[in-house]
Amino acid sequence: MEIVLRFLADGLTGASAFGILIYTLLATHVTIVAVTVYLHRHQAHRALSLHPVVAHFFRFWLWLTTGMVTREWVAIHRKHHAHCERPGDPHSPRQAGLSTVLLRGAELYRTASRDHEAISRYAAGCPDDWIERRLYSRFTWQGVGLLLIVDVALFGIIGLTVWGVQMLWIPVLAAGVINGAGHAIGYRNFDCQEAATNIVPLGLLIGGEELHNNHHTFATSAKLSVKWYEFDIGWMYIRLMQWLGLARARPLPAAPGIRYRHAQVDAATLRAVLGNRARVMAALNARLKPVWRRELRSIALAKGFDRRTALRLLSRDPGYLDGEEQGRLGGLLASSDYLRRVQGLREQLAQLWQRSLASEEQLMEALSAWCARAAEDKCGRIRAFAVELRGYA
Repeated sequence: MEIVLRFLADGLTGASAFGILIYTLLATHVTIVAVTVYLHRHQAHRALSLHPVVAHFFRFWLWLTTGMVTREWVAIHRKHHAHCERPGDPHSPRQAGLSTVLLRGAELYRTASRDHEAISRYAAGCPDDWIERRLYSRFTWQGVGLLLIVDVALFGIIGLTVWGVQMLWIPVLAAGVINGAGHAIGYRNFDCQEAATNIVPLGLLIGGEELHNNHHTFATSAKLSVKWYEFDIGWMYIRLMQWLGLARARPLPAAPGIRYRHAQVDAATLRAVLGNRARVMAALNARLKPVWRRELRSIALAKGFDRRTALRLLSRDPGYLDGEEQGRLGGLLASSDYLRRVQGLREQLAQLWQRSLASEEQLMEALSAWCARAAEDKCGRIRAFAVELRGYA
């Protein structure tokens, strides 16, 4: 009896409370890394390739610590990108409500995993070998059951708590926080069509997934940080694996260079602009924000229409606004000729990316014409941006 009680109190390791805490943090961190590097960047978006041994380790670890099936997770995530913020999105705060996604994210995942037609459609390229069919996909709860036995064996009765934390880690942080808060709260570097936000600039706790706006803007990039002050720990691990010859990332989306004193739009300018819509519009918005703020202070806004909302509508691509938002923006622009003219130039530039059937010569002519109009505008910041845009390459 004494042996049993000693085992329940200390397990096989006799680890201290601090040691158990360190184990729990390390184990849950490995799970986060497996989700962001293997499931998300490697499997769902093909942003990098992994050595088979590394890929299989992550697959085994996820079976052991989460019970998630690779093809189901990948299919649900790809469907999320295909229908983001619209009907069909498996976990959109705009469709289901923020509180639902935050508190019931795992339930939404389980519901989506039962849609076998969608899983089959979006799971192309996922593992389908013998061990996947006979073990990982077939016996999903046995992995976490085995982990429960291991945790209790290592730490005794407190191992139940350790196991409980491991079971909640992904449902709370990934299914809840990223899918919920990552589409509602935070800052945005880019005006992507989705409502994705960067929750915090330091991607440590959730492996870099905190930089969700960056990801939705450059979905096939293995690196989620963009600004100098942002840190993506998942990318740090990928770089380490690259150095060890265990991973290979796709080329990262490069920011355009600027040829200062370059006065004419040429083929290099056009390629740089067409390939960098998000960065071009973000640079224009950065130029215009002081103008917007100054003008908004000088006009009377409609009742119930605050300046923060007005600034958000002005900074969005017109094609990304729904009918109600377009109506509110129209009412705002009707109160200011200055804002209406500036917004008109923004809309004209955004139309460049919609001319899919135009030839290179026609696109170059359209870009040159826009730069010429902007260079003659009364707004000094628009004129400065036009000069800068001509030098893109």
